[in-house]
Amino acid sequence: MTLVRFLSAAGLGLLIGCAGATSSAPDAAESARAPRPDPRVGLRPGLEDAGEAVWNLRVVSETPSPEQFAGVTNSDLAFTGTYAIQGNYNGFQVWDIENPSRPSLTTAYVCPASQSDVSVYRNLLFVSGEDLAARLDCGTQGVQDTVSKDRLRGLRIFDISDIRNPKNVGNVQTCRGSHTHSLLVDPKDTTNVYVYISGSSVVRSPGELAGCVATMPSADPTTAWFRIEVIKVPVDHPEQAAIVSSPRIFDDLKAPVAHGETPADSAAAAKELAEAKAAGRFTVMIRGEETILPDEQADTILKEIVGARGGSGPATAADSGMLRQALPHLVAAQVETEPDSTSGPTQCHDITLYPAIGLAGGACEGYGLLLDIRDPVRPVRISEVSDSNFSYWHSATFNNEGTKVLFSDEWGGGSQAKCRVTDKREWGADAIFTVEGRRMRFRSYYKLPAPQTAQENCVAHNGSLIPIPGRDVMVQAWYQGGLSVFDWTDPAHPVEIAFFDRGPVDSTRIASGGYWSTYWYNGFIYGSEMARGLDIFDLQPSAFISQNEIDAAKSVRLDYFNVQGQPKFVWPKTLGLARAYLDQLERSKGLGAEEIAASRAALAKAEMGSGAERREALRQLATRLEAGVSARDRAKVRTFAGVVKQLVDAPQLARGE
Repeated sequence: MTLVRFLSAAGLGLLIGCAGATSSAPDAAESARAPRPDPRVGLRPGLEDAGEAVWNLRVVSETPSPEQFAGVTNSDLAFTGTYAIQGNYNGFQVWDIENPSRPSLTTAYVCPASQSDVSVYRNLLFVSGEDLAARLDCGTQGVQDTVSKDRLRGLRIFDISDIRNPKNVGNVQTCRGSHTHSLLVDPKDTTNVYVYISGSSVVRSPGELAGCVATMPSADPTTAWFRIEVIKVPVDHPEQAAIVSSPRIFDDLKAPVAHGETPADSAAAAKELAEAKAAGRFTVMIRGEETILPDEQADTILKEIVGARGGSGPATAADSGMLRQALPHLVAAQVETEPDSTSGPTQCHDITLYPAIGLAGGACEGYGLLLDIRDPVRPVRISEVSDSNFSYWHSATFNNEGTKVLFSDEWGGGSQAKCRVTDKREWGADAIFTVEGRRMRFRSYYKLPAPQTAQENCVAHNGSLIPIPGRDVMVQAWYQGGLSVFDWTDPAHPVEIAFFDRGPVDSTRIASGGYWSTYWYNGFIYGSEMARGLDIFDLQPSAFISQNEIDAAKSVRLDYFNVQGQPKFVWPKTLGLARAYLDQLERSKGLGAEEIAASRAALAKAEMGSGAERREALRQLATRLEAGVSARDRAKVRTFAGVVKQLVDAPQLARGE
């Protein structure tokens, strides 16, 4: 847990009241090589006017946050129809993205809560809440009392039938709040949806929520530690949503071996601590380690102390003394209620549910878990992996076939610079595994190739698959490292194929900014920029991805999209899909040049001919491919032939369209 998360969980504000959040493109030879020198290095700094570097992408639009959310952290994204829903620590925003070049704000819903993780299904919107100041009524005044009936820590449910006027129709309170959540649509149950809750805050008082126990399992097996929550939501009656199970998927796991900081970082931290103490700044001891209390948080608490005594103006020496005296007791009280350092995970940061294959990937503090979710209410851990190179397992992504899973490591908690040239390539990276016999086998790491400055928070964060048929291609956010598109079809050798980056928000110090998440949805890449707003990109053809492959990806249309409720992509059978596979065979030399040319000619003849002529051209091509043409990549040729065969009787071809 980072210092910011710990202090937020400890509820320092409660000391005096909570604070109120065709084939390849013409330039294929050039686009096959990453630019050198890397244009991401040395970019001009700035919040709004930073220098930009882009490769194999087109910037479609960059839209600032509305006034109600300006200067407040933007978080995750969900999509429904022609809308993108963007979480924010101050609530959520709904963007109309029907025209990606000019997205427009449909709704700005103020409802403070950390971190406002969002998911959507039909007419329902789900929003996570964990902040101790979050209120059931969405008020901005915070919660003043340590125990309060006004506090919301859990899941908010909104009816967005009228998306311009969301209505809060239900709330489910949990013992540790909801840092993130994942939405499961069970293929066998259309009347309910299930929400898996990952809460990373402290256990709330049983006086506030009955049944919340903060002891170790050996003392009380009902403890709120070491479990997740499963909420069942009747789609037609969301007000009846309730927790139906609290699976203990962490049983028998012990704390894994993990790396510390680099020697240089340790030395720099010691120097900073000494300077802070000499300057009279506030520090706290957490599990034997003295750490600087961020000035912003100290200032917030001091202002509350001043207000609590009825004063005004700057804090006095007596106010500062009160804070110094209270901090050790508050931290000590918090540490006493938490599991010790030898314990395994007490929660997951994020769980990616893939109901089409009956599996989930849990990124759970010190472990990556593989879960069987065929029974949504009773997920079962079937495999686990740990890695001493990982600091904090953050999120998971399956490939479309479910034969691979990628986990990200949020080393530094998202607030630190971890992509510097001096940082190890294995730290703060992705770990790629193959799934073999329901077990995970490590294959390689992937980390942003371009070094970032010491003033840019940068580490692996949220991303999604891009539905390029026959390949595993992903777009991923790296905070101020920008976004990176990479191919991990070969899990042992992932390769970057496109990127976008901006210069640091501030060249003199670390200032929060960059992409929280970058996701593909219905033809475009959407980036939730923490400090600025919503950015949209269009993938461009290159030596790595042909226009036919991009067109095939854009042919996949979703009614809604929650990345942590991963859908299985299905491609419409079109001539473009056949050409996409043919482009891949040409790029990899999986099929001889003569057969490539003959196949292209047959597809062109089918496209230009009448209905009967089309069918005959495609039938002849399928017959030749199935007869056993000489090929290095027989599997891909069979896939290509299968699409061609399906096109023979495709209705649009039969009608001559």
